Amino acid sequence: MKPYLSIIIPAYNEADRIEASLQKAVDYLGQKDYEYEIIVADDGSTDNTVAIANKFGDKVKAYALPKNTGKGAAVRMGMLKAKGDIRIFTDADFSTPIYEIEKIIYSLKNNFDIVIGSRALDYGMVKEHQPFYREFMGKMFNKFVQLLVIKGIKDTQCGFKGFTEEAAINIFSKAKIDGFSFDVEALYLANKAGYRIDEVPVEWYNDDRSKVNPITDSIKMLIEIMRIKKIHNF
Repeated sequence: MKPYLSIIIPAYNEADRIEASLQKAVDYLGQKDYEYEIIVADDGSTDNTVAIANKFGDKVKAYALPKNTGKGAAVRMGMLKAKGDIRIFTDADFSTPIYEIEKIIYSLKNNFDIVIGSRALDYGMVKEHQPFYREFMGKMFNKFVQLLVIKGIKDTQCGFKGFTEEAAINIFSKAKIDGFSFDVEALYLANKAGYRIDEVPVEWYNDDRSKVNPITDSIKMLIEIMRIKKIHNF
């Protein structure tokens, strides 16, 4: 039985690059024999991100939060609006190319519940690197995650992850983190629920238009991960 695939793209003021990404997704998925939907989960954009998404007609669905709330809130909305039995979220810049979804689909069809795209398993697949300070801060953040929240996952922050329908609904209906640490919260909840998690190496290209501030957002993320266990009362 072919899967019904939901691709969720969180977006905030992505008018400059969302059209190219959506076209790549539509072109690629149109060649496949499974049913699909593409969801743009708009985080209260003030530009014409939603209008651009709507140009694609029934191929793309756009849902918008009433105000800018955070990437976690956008992904949560998209995951819970989705109808697919496989639900994958990917960054709007497609730092991980769309064809890498095949790795996620393969693992989910082979008894995993959640699949994480990883830059840390094979650095040779990182084709365009972030500035050294961003890579360093990312590695330090992962050390805090391993110490405080969940062990054994080498790259919690790559914006390319897939969930079965059941896992997506269970996890994101409970998730509360609106900011960038939502990935860590989702994996923490998944681990506590006993879901099988796979981590697979994926091709990755840095986009230097990243909206993540390496100082202020890193501090916010550390505060968020320190709250996760308290929030969920485990």
